[in-house]
Amino acid sequence: MKRRNFIAAAAAGSAGIVTTSAFAKEQETHKDFKLQNNINHSVCYWCFNHLPLEEFLQVLNGLGIKAIDLIGPKDWPLLKKYDIHCSMCNGAEISLTKGWNDPQYHEELIKNYSEIIPQVAEAGYTNLICFSGNRNGMNDYVGLQNCVEGLSKIMPLAEKHGVVIQMELFNQVNHPDYMCDSSIWGVELCKHLGSDNFKLLYDIYHMQIQEGDIIRSIQNYHPYFGHYHTAGVPGRHEIDETQELYYPAIMKAILDTGYTGYVAQEFISTWDDKIAALKDAFLQCDV
Repeated sequence: MKRRNFIAAAAAGSAGIVTTSAFAKEQETHKDFKLQNNINHSVCYWCFNHLPLEEFLQVLNGLGIKAIDLIGPKDWPLLKKYDIHCSMCNGAEISLTKGWNDPQYHEELIKNYSEIIPQVAEAGYTNLICFSGNRNGMNDYVGLQNCVEGLSKIMPLAEKHGVVIQMELFNQVNHPDYMCDSSIWGVELCKHLGSDNFKLLYDIYHMQIQEGDIIRSIQNYHPYFGHYHTAGVPGRHEIDETQELYYPAIMKAILDTGYTGYVAQEFISTWDDKIAALKDAFLQCDV
Protein backbone atom coordinates (compact mmCIF):
# COMPACT_ATOMS: atom_id res chain seq x y z
CA MET A 1 0.00 0.00 0.00
CA LYS A 2 1.28 3.44 -0.91
CA ARG A 3 1.57 5.90 1.93
CA ARG A 4 -0.95 8.36 0.44
CA ASN A 5 -3.54 5.56 0.28
CA PHE A 6 -2.78 4.48 3.83
CA ILE A 7 -3.22 7.99 5.19
CA ALA A 8 -6.51 8.35 3.35
CA ALA A 9 -7.68 5.03 4.79
CA ALA A 10 -6.35 5.61 8.31
CA ALA A 11 -9.78 6.43 9.65
CA ALA A 12 -10.73 2.82 8.96
CA GLY A 13 -8.43 1.93 11.85
CA SER A 14 -6.69 -1.25 12.89
CA ALA A 15 -7.75 -4.19 14.97
CA GLY A 16 -5.96 -7.18 16.40
CA ILE A 17 -5.87 -9.42 19.42
CA VAL A 18 -2.58 -10.89 20.56
CA THR A 19 -2.35 -13.35 23.39
CA THR A 20 -0.10 -12.83 26.40
CA SER A 21 1.87 -15.92 25.42
CA ALA A 22 2.49 -14.46 21.94
CA PHE A 23 3.75 -11.25 23.54
CA ALA A 24 6.06 -13.22 25.82
CA LYS A 25 7.38 -15.09 22.79
CA GLU A 26 8.11 -11.79 21.05
CA GLN A 27 10.00 -10.53 24.09
CA GLU A 28 12.06 -13.72 24.17
CA THR A 29 12.81 -13.36 20.45
CA HIS A 30 14.15 -9.82 20.90
CA LYS A 31 15.95 -10.26 24.22
CA ASP A 32 19.41 -9.80 22.66
CA PHE A 33 18.38 -6.67 20.76
CA LYS A 34 20.12 -3.78 22.52
CA LEU A 35 20.17 -0.12 21.55
CA GLN A 36 22.30 2.78 22.78
CA ASN A 37 19.31 5.10 22.26
CA ASN A 38 21.39 8.18 21.50
CA ILE A 39 18.85 8.45 18.71
CA ASN A 40 15.19 8.52 19.73
CA HIS A 41 13.85 5.78 17.50
CA SER A 42 10.40 5.62 15.95
CA VAL A 43 8.72 3.89 13.01
CA CYS A 44 5.93 4.65 10.55
CA TYR A 45 3.21 2.05 11.02
CA TRP A 46 1.99 2.16 7.40
CA CYS A 47 5.19 0.37 6.33
CA PHE A 48 4.45 -2.56 8.65
CA ASN A 49 0.68 -2.75 8.53
CA HIS A 50 0.85 -6.40 7.51
CA LEU A 51 0.48 -6.73 11.28
CA PRO A 52 -2.57 -5.44 13.16
CA LEU A 53 -1.65 -2.27 15.04
CA GLU A 54 -2.01 -3.88 18.45
CA GLU A 55 0.31 -6.71 17.50
CA PHE A 56 2.83 -4.27 16.06
CA LEU A 57 2.77 -2.22 19.28
CA GLN A 58 3.59 -5.36 21.21
CA VAL A 59 6.50 -6.01 18.88
CA LEU A 60 7.75 -2.47 19.60
CA ASN A 61 7.43 -3.14 23.33
CA GLY A 62 9.54 -6.25 22.88
CA LEU A 63 12.18 -4.23 21.04
CA GLY A 64 12.14 -1.40 23.57
CA ILE A 65 11.04 1.12 20.91
CA LYS A 66 9.00 3.85 22.57
CA ALA A 67 7.42 5.73 19.65
CA ILE A 68 5.43 5.35 16.46
CA ASP A 69 4.61 7.77 13.62
CA LEU A 70 1.48 8.70 11.68
CA ILE A 71 -1.27 7.60 14.03
CA GLY A 72 -4.50 9.56 14.44
CA PRO A 73 -6.71 10.21 17.48
CA LYS A 74 -8.85 7.09 17.12
CA ASP A 75 -5.88 4.82 17.86
CA TRP A 76 -4.19 6.91 20.55
CA PRO A 77 -5.90 4.94 23.37
CA LEU A 78 -4.27 1.79 22.01
CA LEU A 79 -0.88 3.52 22.04
CA LYS A 80 -1.50 4.53 25.65
CA LYS A 81 -2.29 0.91 26.51
CA TYR A 82 1.21 -0.11 25.39
CA ASP A 83 2.98 3.05 26.56
CA ILE A 84 4.00 3.98 23.00
CA HIS A 85 4.39 7.68 22.21
CA CYS A 86 2.95 9.12 18.99
CA SER A 87 5.98 10.97 17.65
CA MET A 88 4.12 12.31 14.59
CA CYS A 89 0.34 12.63 14.72
CA ASN A 90 -1.95 12.82 11.72
CA GLY A 91 -5.67 13.17 11.12
CA ALA A 92 -6.09 16.88 10.40
CA GLU A 93 -4.82 16.94 6.81
CA ILE A 94 -7.07 16.56 3.77
CA SER A 95 -4.50 14.79 1.58
CA LEU A 96 -0.97 15.15 0.29
CA THR A 97 -2.23 16.84 -2.88
CA LYS A 98 -4.79 19.18 -1.28
CA GLY A 99 -2.92 21.36 1.16
CA TRP A 100 -2.13 24.78 2.53
CA ASN A 101 -0.88 26.24 -0.76
CA ASP A 102 -4.43 26.43 -2.13
CA PRO A 103 -6.82 28.90 -0.45
CA GLN A 104 -9.85 26.84 -1.46
CA TYR A 105 -8.86 24.32 1.21
CA HIS A 106 -8.07 26.81 3.98
CA GLU A 107 -11.51 26.79 5.60
CA GLU A 108 -11.55 23.00 5.91
CA LEU A 109 -7.93 22.79 7.01
CA ILE A 110 -8.31 25.52 9.64
CA LYS A 111 -11.35 23.71 11.02
CA ASN A 112 -9.57 20.35 11.06
CA TYR A 113 -6.38 21.61 12.68
CA SER A 114 -8.28 23.73 15.19
CA GLU A 115 -10.04 20.57 16.34
CA ILE A 116 -7.01 18.26 16.35
CA ILE A 117 -4.37 20.55 17.89
CA PRO A 118 -5.97 20.56 21.37
CA GLN A 119 -6.43 16.78 21.14
CA VAL A 120 -2.74 16.32 20.36
CA ALA A 121 -1.79 18.38 23.41
CA GLU A 122 -4.31 16.66 25.67
CA ALA A 123 -2.90 13.28 24.66
CA GLY A 124 0.59 14.44 25.64
CA TYR A 125 1.95 14.55 22.09
CA THR A 126 3.75 17.33 20.25
CA ASN A 127 4.04 16.88 16.48
CA LEU A 128 1.23 17.15 13.91
CA ILE A 129 1.88 16.65 10.20
CA CYS A 130 0.74 18.89 7.36
CA PHE A 131 1.24 19.06 3.60
CA SER A 132 1.74 21.84 1.07
CA GLY A 133 -0.45 20.29 -1.62
CA ASN A 134 0.27 20.17 -5.34
CA ARG A 135 1.16 23.15 -7.53
CA ASN A 136 -1.53 22.66 -10.19
CA GLY A 137 0.16 25.40 -12.22
CA MET A 138 0.67 27.70 -9.24
CA ASN A 139 3.84 29.75 -8.88
CA ASP A 140 5.97 28.62 -5.92
CA TYR A 141 6.08 32.11 -4.41
CA VAL A 142 2.30 32.44 -4.62
CA GLY A 143 1.96 29.02 -3.04
CA LEU A 144 4.32 30.01 -0.24
CA GLN A 145 2.32 33.14 0.47
CA ASN A 146 -0.90 31.11 0.47
CA CYS A 147 0.64 28.69 2.97
CA VAL A 148 1.67 31.60 5.19
CA GLU A 149 -1.81 33.10 5.03
CA GLY A 150 -3.54 29.86 5.95
CA LEU A 151 -1.10 28.49 8.50
CA SER A 152 -0.95 31.85 10.29
CA LYS A 153 -4.56 31.27 11.29
CA ILE A 154 -3.70 28.15 13.31
CA MET A 155 -0.23 29.00 14.63
CA PRO A 156 -1.48 30.92 17.70
CA LEU A 157 -3.48 27.85 18.71
CA ALA A 158 -0.50 25.58 18.10
CA GLU A 159 1.71 27.87 20.19
CA LYS A 160 -0.87 27.99 22.98
CA HIS A 161 -0.99 24.20 23.19
CA GLY A 162 2.71 23.55 22.57
CA VAL A 163 2.01 21.64 19.37
CA VAL A 164 4.49 21.76 16.47
CA ILE A 165 3.00 21.73 12.98
CA GLN A 166 5.39 19.95 10.62
CA MET A 167 5.24 20.11 6.83
CA GLU A 168 6.80 17.16 5.08
CA LEU A 169 9.20 17.47 2.17
CA PHE A 170 8.58 15.12 -0.79
CA ASN A 171 10.33 14.36 -4.07
CA GLN A 172 8.90 14.77 -7.56
CA VAL A 173 9.42 11.12 -8.56
CA ASN A 174 7.00 9.69 -6.01
CA HIS A 175 4.81 12.77 -5.64
CA PRO A 176 4.75 14.68 -8.95
CA ASP A 177 3.73 18.34 -8.66
CA TYR A 178 3.95 18.50 -4.83
CA MET A 179 5.05 22.02 -3.91
CA CYS A 180 7.18 21.55 -0.78
CA ASP A 181 9.88 19.66 -2.65
CA SER A 182 13.04 21.50 -1.61
CA SER A 183 14.73 22.36 1.65
CA ILE A 184 15.10 26.00 0.62
CA TRP A 185 11.38 26.45 -0.14
CA GLY A 186 10.49 24.85 3.18
CA VAL A 187 13.00 26.95 5.11
CA GLU A 188 11.60 30.10 3.50
CA LEU A 189 8.12 29.09 4.66
CA CYS A 190 9.44 28.62 8.20
CA LYS A 191 11.09 32.04 8.10
CA HIS A 192 7.93 33.74 6.84
CA LEU A 193 5.84 32.13 9.58
CA GLY A 194 8.43 33.01 12.23
CA SER A 195 7.20 30.50 14.80
CA ASP A 196 9.12 27.83 16.70
CA ASN A 197 5.93 25.80 16.45
CA PHE A 198 6.29 25.33 12.71
CA LYS A 199 9.01 23.02 11.40
CA LEU A 200 9.84 20.78 8.46
CA LEU A 201 9.63 17.02 8.48
CA TYR A 202 12.88 16.24 6.68
CA ASP A 203 12.40 12.96 4.84
CA ILE A 204 15.91 11.75 4.00
CA TYR A 205 14.68 9.36 1.31
CA HIS A 206 12.72 12.04 -0.52
CA MET A 207 15.44 14.67 -0.29
CA GLN A 208 18.17 12.31 -1.47
CA ILE A 209 16.13 11.76 -4.65
CA GLN A 210 15.14 15.41 -5.04
CA GLU A 211 18.30 17.34 -4.15
CA GLY A 212 20.96 15.13 -2.51
CA ASP A 213 23.66 16.61 -0.26
CA ILE A 214 21.83 15.28 2.79
CA ILE A 215 24.43 15.91 5.49
CA ARG A 216 25.15 19.46 4.31
CA SER A 217 21.40 20.22 4.34
CA ILE A 218 21.14 18.89 7.88
CA GLN A 219 24.09 20.98 8.98
CA ASN A 220 22.82 24.15 7.28
CA TYR A 221 19.10 23.95 7.98
CA HIS A 222 18.73 21.85 11.13
CA PRO A 223 17.06 24.65 13.15
CA TYR A 224 14.10 24.29 10.77
CA PHE A 225 13.98 20.47 10.81
CA GLY A 226 11.72 19.13 13.54
CA HIS A 227 11.54 15.45 12.60
CA TYR A 228 13.28 12.92 10.34
CA HIS A 229 12.15 9.95 8.23
CA THR A 230 14.40 7.28 6.74
CA ALA A 231 14.34 4.84 3.82
CA GLY A 232 16.82 3.36 1.39
CA VAL A 233 17.52 4.89 -2.02
CA PRO A 234 16.71 3.61 -4.58
CA GLY A 235 13.36 1.98 -3.99
CA ARG A 236 12.41 3.01 -0.42
CA HIS A 237 13.71 -0.31 0.83
CA GLU A 238 16.11 -1.35 3.61
CA ILE A 239 18.78 1.10 4.77
CA ASP A 240 21.60 -1.44 4.66
CA GLU A 241 24.53 -1.90 2.25
CA THR A 242 22.16 -2.48 -0.69
CA GLN A 243 21.47 1.25 -1.10
CA GLU A 244 23.38 4.47 -1.71
CA LEU A 245 22.99 6.30 1.61
CA TYR A 246 25.19 5.62 4.62
CA TYR A 247 22.83 6.11 7.52
CA PRO A 248 25.33 5.90 10.40
CA ALA A 249 27.05 9.05 9.07
CA ILE A 250 23.70 10.77 8.56
CA MET A 251 22.61 9.93 12.10
CA LYS A 252 25.90 11.21 13.48
CA ALA A 253 25.36 14.48 11.59
CA ILE A 254 21.87 14.76 13.09
CA LEU A 255 23.21 14.15 16.60
CA ASP A 256 26.00 16.68 16.06
CA THR A 257 23.35 19.40 15.58
CA GLY A 258 22.06 18.76 19.10
CA TYR A 259 18.81 17.25 17.84
CA THR A 260 16.81 15.43 20.53
CA GLY A 261 13.63 14.60 18.59
CA TYR A 262 12.67 11.38 16.84
CA VAL A 263 13.96 9.59 13.75
CA ALA A 264 11.29 7.33 12.25
CA GLN A 265 11.93 4.36 9.96
CA GLU A 266 9.77 4.60 6.83
CA PHE A 267 11.00 1.91 4.46
CA ILE A 268 9.22 -0.91 2.62
CA SER A 269 10.92 -4.15 3.57
CA THR A 270 11.86 -6.70 0.92
CA TRP A 271 12.88 -9.27 3.53
CA ASP A 272 10.70 -12.24 4.34
CA ASP A 273 11.11 -11.36 8.02
CA LYS A 274 10.05 -7.72 8.03
CA ILE A 275 10.59 -7.31 11.77
CA ALA A 276 14.17 -8.53 11.37
CA ALA A 277 14.59 -5.83 8.71
CA LEU A 278 13.19 -3.24 11.10
CA LYS A 279 15.58 -4.35 13.84
CA ASP A 280 18.49 -4.05 11.42
CA ALA A 281 17.39 -0.53 10.47
CA PHE A 282 17.25 0.56 14.10
CA LEU A 283 20.77 -0.81 14.59
CA GLN A 284 22.02 0.97 11.43
CA CYS A 285 20.81 4.25 12.93
CA ASP A 286 21.82 3.58 16.54
CA VAL A 287 25.09 5.52 16.52
